[in-house]
Amino acid sequence: MVITDTLPGDSDDPAIWVNEDDAAESLVLGTDKGNSTGGVYAFDLAGHIDRRRSVTPLKRMNNVDVEYGFTFGTVTTDIAVATERNRMALRVFSLPDMKAIDGGGIPMFDGDKSRAPMGVAVYRRPRDGNVFAFVGGKGGPLTGYIAQYALSVSGGRVIGTKVREFGTYSGRKEIESILVDDVLGYVYYSDEGVGVRKYHADPDSAATELALFATTGVREDHEGLAVYAKDSTTGYLVLSDQGANRIQIFPREGSGGNPHSHPLLAVIPVMAQQTDGLDVTSRGFGVAFPNGMLAMMSNRGAFHFYRWEEVQARIDRVVARSK
Repeated sequence: MVITDTLPGDSDDPAIWVNEDDAAESLVLGTDKGNSTGGVYAFDLAGHIDRRRSVTPLKRMNNVDVEYGFTFGTVTTDIAVATERNRMALRVFSLPDMKAIDGGGIPMFDGDKSRAPMGVAVYRRPRDGNVFAFVGGKGGPLTGYIAQYALSVSGGRVIGTKVREFGTYSGRKEIESILVDDVLGYVYYSDEGVGVRKYHADPDSAATELALFATTGVREDHEGLAVYAKDSTTGYLVLSDQGANRIQIFPREGSGGNPHSHPLLAVIPVMAQQTDGLDVTSRGFGVAFPNGMLAMMSNRGAFHFYRWEEVQARIDRVVARSK
């Protein structure tokens, strides 16, 4: 396990960016949501801050996500997308240089400060390559809590056009963590204190809730969500069980022939404390993380990087005992 350098403020959410040309040069981005220290920090695989690629100061950064293959004018670039909560803005940066390409920020929620943006996940639609951002606010209505924005380029900068608002909200706590499975075309979000909700990611699909799971056995809040892909259709959904300092594992592909049935497979304790955001990847990084990584925020102001084979071994032991 790697424990990163400590941020100056309050760590919140990580996103893993895989350098497809040189895996050893991959980055883990992590947000600092401190009011005076806010930013998106870049870490190398050894957990050290890369200050050349860290963006500060920003005004209370919450969540960050990564997408590959965004068309920006005449070039194609990978992007990092993050919520700048105190400016009511979505920020977009090119990777790996972390250069802002959004003209200073994309306004969110029509300026409604009660819905200050927190959660974000990015979706690249397979059939046409169009890219969308799902954004959740500090508050929101009981229906239509999540806003989906189409990201495009105009006047040399990235802009966002709202294409729909959808999603049930329990009215308890808030919705922050959002996950998109690009390949299978689903979006998930944590309705904190209630469970994980699932919808189609394509805005042209019906906005009907497909599943509500993880409704029991979570201490305090349902937080970070990520998908570990074994192949194009199978793998795991990973949930931060915040108050218990552990993760919960669910089948990505569903169970019993139902793609929207996600029973609990395993509960894995971790050293990270009070985790808000997490991310995983099945892409290997050479000797350091040959089978992928689990990255988790810890309330000590840092992030933890776990080798996936260690997580998988624990999953296998739990599953074997349950048979």
